[in-house]
Amino acid sequence: MRIAHVSDCYAPRTGGIESQVRSLALQQQAAGHDLRIITATPGHEGVFAGIDEVDGLRVHRVAARVPFELPVHPRTRLEVGRVLDDEPVDAVHVHAGVVSPFAWGAVRAARERRVPVVVTVHSVWGPVAGPAFSLSDALAHWSRWGVTFSAVSRLAADQIARAVPDVGEVLVIPNGIDASQWQVAHAGAGTDRLRVVTVMRLAPRKRTMPLLRIIARARRELDGRVDVSATIVGDGPVLERARSYVRRNGLEEAVQLTGRLNREGVRQVLGSSDVYVQPSVRESFGLAALEARTAGLPVIVRSQSGSTQFIHDQVEGLVVDDDAGVVRALVRLGHDRDLLDSITRHNQMTPPAEVWPQVLESVTSAYRRAGA
Repeated sequence: MRIAHVSDCYAPRTGGIESQVRSLALQQQAAGHDLRIITATPGHEGVFAGIDEVDGLRVHRVAARVPFELPVHPRTRLEVGRVLDDEPVDAVHVHAGVVSPFAWGAVRAARERRVPVVVTVHSVWGPVAGPAFSLSDALAHWSRWGVTFSAVSRLAADQIARAVPDVGEVLVIPNGIDASQWQVAHAGAGTDRLRVVTVMRLAPRKRTMPLLRIIARARRELDGRVDVSATIVGDGPVLERARSYVRRNGLEEAVQLTGRLNREGVRQVLGSSDVYVQPSVRESFGLAALEARTAGLPVIVRSQSGSTQFIHDQVEGLVVDDDAGVVRALVRLGHDRDLLDSITRHNQMTPPAEVWPQVLESVTSAYRRAGA
């Protein structure tokens, strides 16, 4: 098939959606499909408009010279339409977040050319986004454009269906991983230690500061019987605030803030840890949590997050309702090594369902449905 992926943001910008679009496109290209990316993100060396190449993928830059290089274009419909006219495709796969003006403009351009369109929503529609999209649909009637809608988890898909009932069934197309890349050797720490890890962008939405308070409280409740330490991998606007909290609370020996690490660095940290904690609530999927689960770590997640797509209570990890529940889960795993070991063995021996062969099958099925 000739497939065009549309994403507001793409490399050289990095983020969850951009990384997943890149990985999906590379997997499809390896399977023999003809791939291209259409994005509003400028490229390296000032490529604002025209064809670029990244990782062997053909990238059509449709970027405008706007402040802060925002991924928007005043003539999205026209410019994306020109790309589709010059290089016709069999399917357009649009990747949208909460605010994705370029992506939605591209949907209309594709449907005007009667190209099958699949839209995958990569975010959780919260209390503001849901009504906003409902109002948008009432004005533009985009739910009647003949588009196949999907989301990266059942939780996210259900929110779309509630906000805009006219879209019909919302499919689930999860993010995918190569499980072999996340199988790591583990170094045991002994029963007197519990080594916690998380990998995330250090931003308010990811709840970095609540995680630090959780670690501090778990240490107090275990009261030295089990030494809880934490490694937090990532960078972002909350990093300095997190460092200050660690200093003020005397946690320098217990909490390590590594900054951003490459994949091999993350693998090494996962291999020297006992449990992964995902503190965020508004998580549509949680790719880093899936990678940790694939590496064999039990994963603690909130019940309100899309990570419950692949983390089930006392199977791949522990599912809790609030931050106090995260503390209790850490204390429980600190005391109950049989539970910790049984979840670890399960995760090491049982690959997740969200691996590329299965994900590609779901994507192809969605394209067929859109074409019909």
